[in-house]
Amino acid sequence: MNETTSLFESAKSGDRRALARLLSVLEEGGTSPVENGSGDSIGITGPPGVGKSTLIGKLIDEWVSRGETVAVLAIDPSSPQTGGALLGDRMRMVNADSSDGIYVRSLATRNHPGGLMDCLTPMVDVLCACGWDHVVLETVGAGQSEIRVVAFANRIILVDGPDRGDVIQAEKAGIMELADLIVINKADLPNANRAAEAVKSALSAGSNIDVPDVLLVSAHSSMGVSELVDSITELQSSKDRERLRIRERLISAWDSALLTSNLFDESIRAIETGNMTLNQAVGHIRDKSN
Repeated sequence: MNETTSLFESAKSGDRRALARLLSVLEEGGTSPVENGSGDSIGITGPPGVGKSTLIGKLIDEWVSRGETVAVLAIDPSSPQTGGALLGDRMRMVNADSSDGIYVRSLATRNHPGGLMDCLTPMVDVLCACGWDHVVLETVGAGQSEIRVVAFANRIILVDGPDRGDVIQAEKAGIMELADLIVINKADLPNANRAAEAVKSALSAGSNIDVPDVLLVSAHSSMGVSELVDSITELQSSKDRERLRIRERLISAWDSALLTSNLFDESIRAIETGNMTLNQAVGHIRDKSN
């Protein structure tokens, strides 16, 4: 039995140190012990400041109260000073050791020049195979890099705040087209209903994709959290949104292959020294990749 298989067997038995080590192996590019995995995950994203971490904390509390377990992969795309642990540290401060049914791990995309594509799916598969009922992917913002992350989730929840500016930011990023459910947090604030109506109008006018439900929730007061959990349980992604997610996954895979290729660095040096134009470099990479 190799190390990865041994760690996997221990992790399935509830050994958290083994699970942490196994996830590290996968993050470093190791082979997954789960063959043909089909792990189920929920991507939760949204602009900064809309209360995603607080809401996820309340979702965790609700799931745990129902006897269910939750693993969170908290993903920080930048954070050079903290190494990408902002959300994970915040979650640990709230929930650390409060329940055997909670597991939180931070990932920083800055440690992965080609993106998290190669390790994210295997990590989700392992967590599901180890018996975690819910695997949540949490991102800091709702920009293009966050879209690439949540596109690997089976279902996507967009969290917005009561300010129209938050909604516009999400619209520009394109995340609204991928979302299976939209949550307006801080529903106890005056503009929440107006924001919900604005989102519904934007969605109905935006595309031919099935319009997702828009729910009002207050993580601060726990209003609507139980209903949100029920909605997540029943949530099904449409074929149109699945197609969009596959597109983002493919782009992410291409980016990863490009950025981790020696041809990429070679082309940069050739452009710097004047030996290639940008178009020539693109052709060089394309020809050598065939």
